[in-house]
Amino acid sequence: RTVEPLEYYRRFLKENCRPDGRELGEFRTTTVNIGKCLWSITTADGSALVKLGNTTVICGVKAELAAPAADSANKGYIVPNVELPSLCAERFRSGPPGEEAQAASQFIADVIENSQMIVKEDLCIANGKLAWVLYCDIICLDYDGNLLDASVFALLAALKNVQLPSVTINEETGLSEVNLKQKNPLIIRKHPVATSFAVFDDTLLIVDPTAEEEDLATGTVTIVTDEEGRLCSVHKPGGSPLTGAKLQDCITRAITRHKEVKKLIDKVIKSITPK
Repeated sequence: RTVEPLEYYRRFLKENCRPDGRELGEFRTTTVNIGKCLWSITTADGSALVKLGNTTVICGVKAELAAPAADSANKGYIVPNVELPSLCAERFRSGPPGEEAQAASQFIADVIENSQMIVKEDLCIANGKLAWVLYCDIICLDYDGNLLDASVFALLAALKNVQLPSVTINEETGLSEVNLKQKNPLIIRKHPVATSFAVFDDTLLIVDPTAEEEDLATGTVTIVTDEEGRLCSVHKPGGSPLTGAKLQDCITRAITRHKEVKKLIDKVIKSITPK
């Protein structure tokens, strides 16, 4: 495993299994804790913790009020940020965000935009005057591959947990008035779920790769779908090309995975909803 890691993996792949005992199309154990279920992030308006095998990601959403941009007077803002601190893996260093963290942040921003999970017009309180800004901080606590799947899952779960106070603008003073006693859930229009694959030897596809598998793979691809089976995003940062048939196979598996993840989120939310 140390001297010839790729040959070591190939021996397992020939038998249609992996060193950790999983089949090629099998995901690691997935768990999600939402809001008060985990060590509560009291400063966040919504939070969630997702574990995908050993990969652990936490997402906190902070809502603030701001004036809309001049060119989009009827829209609010969503600002995602992915952090890969040095504590999550030896490969990352302290300091400004590295290339992988920046790429992950951009991927999350694209997923939000392409899936229309939140319509920015829904975040507007008063046209041209006031809107919500949602700061979505996604922090990896333990990195063992497949960061994107865990990050999208944590983001969706945290947003489902957000409760925004009622805000009105006093017509006489022109000032905003916030009613903390009256809160409403965020409007989630779509529920995107990411499913990642690693490509071995240009042909073989395995789902939910670990960090070791990502390093040995000849390419990776992430498929994002919504609850209607609609394709929201295909993220393929170079590497081995995929045939149309292989890509279609990935999309089919991603749609099945979406149902599993959505079912898990719904179950957890139901368990924390007051009777």
